[in-house]
Formats: sequence, structure tokens, C-alpha cells
Amino acid sequence: MAFGQPKIEYKTNSQILKMREAGLVLAEALDEAVAAAQIGVTTARLDEVFAGVLERHGATSNFKGYHGFPASICASVNEEVVHGFPSGYVLADGDVLKIDGGAIIEGWHADSARTVIVGTADPEDQRLSDVTREAMWRGIASLAEARYVGAIGDAIDDFVSGVPGAPLGILEDYVGHGIGSEMHQAPDVLNFRTGHRGARIKPGMCLAIEPMLVRGGIETKVLADDWTVVTTDGARASQWEHSVAIHLGGIWVLTAHDGGVEGLAPFGVVPTPIMP
Repeated sequence: MAFGQPKIEYKTNSQILKMREAGLVLAEALDEAVAAAQIGVTTARLDEVFAGVLERHGATSNFKGYHGFPASICASVNEEVVHGFPSGYVLADGDVLKIDGGAIIEGWHADSARTVIVGTADPEDQRLSDVTREAMWRGIASLAEARYVGAIGDAIDDFVSGVPGAPLGILEDYVGHGIGSEMHQAPDVLNFRTGHRGARIKPGMCLAIEPMLVRGGIETKVLADDWTVVTTDGARASQWEHSVAIHLGGIWVLTAHDGGVEGLAPFGVVPTPIMP
């Protein structure tokens, strides 16, 4: 590795199993927060629901207190892309909500995000979410045979740029990341093609893959709260994310209940769990 580059943390099987525990708690917490995301509900209430699941399982949030972040989830609505604060905002029909959360079990982290369309979806908003979700799964599937992390961005970019209909933009200012004993680690996981191959993929590497797509331009700005990222043109955005482990037996989606079986099946990839 070149001098000055962040060191990548490679996990043992037992450490990945702890991350899987955190991932399952996180999946349940997101399930409950998504189910609660109804017309008339505040985003602060979703934070309470999510935090309650973590507490029930003895997990802690890796978001709350992170550089002063005040909540257990990011709740970003419509043109808010990421890092939105849960608040007294009341969800309305047609809102595009991104719920991003994390969990820690015995020092090991998991990170995942979903897009929810509240009430009746605008067809183009639904398309945006569907394409973002499939882009995430295509990025994950690329890990099955990829030699370098850059292949993830290549797979996502190739898919998104080839989707019929109105073009969708891939955010470049915010990307995926390594994950393990900390929430954000090396390497960066880009969601777009750059021509750079990135870090070599090795067993023990765990990555959070999180494409963020927009219906308009990819330019963003940060609001006065120093956290909430919005599109400068007001276009709506979608985010989907899973934490994934690479091990000697294959890949395993740590934040999916089934380990990624359903999401990877269309691409002929079968995830392989690590046995205790």
C-alpha cells in the first residue's frame, strides 16, 4: 500500500459473525422504522421506533453522538439526500424518505439504509428508488468475482447509465466505505466509474455499499445545520445501503435477513454465510 493511504482492516471470521449480529438487529430496526413511516407520523417518531429495537437487543447506535449527530437514524426527505435530522416534520403523501441507520454489538458495526415512499408514489419517484435499489444489488453482486473495489462503481455506473427513461444522476460527493470496528473505514467505495481500480479485494474485507441517485443534477449543498445534504436543484433523491463481508467462502450480506439470497438471485450469485 502506498505511503499515506489509510490502512484497511481485515476481519476474522469471529469478528464478522459479531458484525452479522449487529446487522440482524439493524435489519429488524429498519423493518420497524419503515413500517412506522406513514402519513401523519413525524420523523422523530421513526427515530424512537428504531432506537427502541436497538435497546431491546442490547445494541447501541453508531450514529447518535457521531461527531455530534443527535439521533439514531438519518431521516432525509425528498431533496434531502443524506444526513437529515429526525424532527417534528410530519410525513406527507408522496414523500420520498431515506432512513439510514447503524448498530454496534460488542464493538462491531453494521450500517444500512432504505428508501420509503410514503402513501401514493409518483411513478418517477418509484422508478428512482427501484433503480437505486437494483444498483446496490448489482454492486454487491460484482463482489462475487471482482478483484478490485473499483469494480463495484463500474457495475453500478454501467447499470444506471443504461436504464431506459429519464437519466438519473449518481451522486459523487458521498460514497460507500469500509466498515468493521468503526463505522467509516478505508477503503472508499465509489458508486461511479473512474478508471481507477481501487484497493484489492481480499477475504476479511467488509464494505458498506450505498448508491445515492437523484432525478436531477448531482450538485449538492449542506444546510445550516452542518449535516443535511440537499440537491441544489431540489430534485428528489434515493439511497439504499447494505454492509457486506468478503470471506474465503464468498460474500455475505450482513444487514439482510437472508444474507442476500433474494437480492443476489437475479445475478446468479449465492451468498455464503460463515458458520460459527
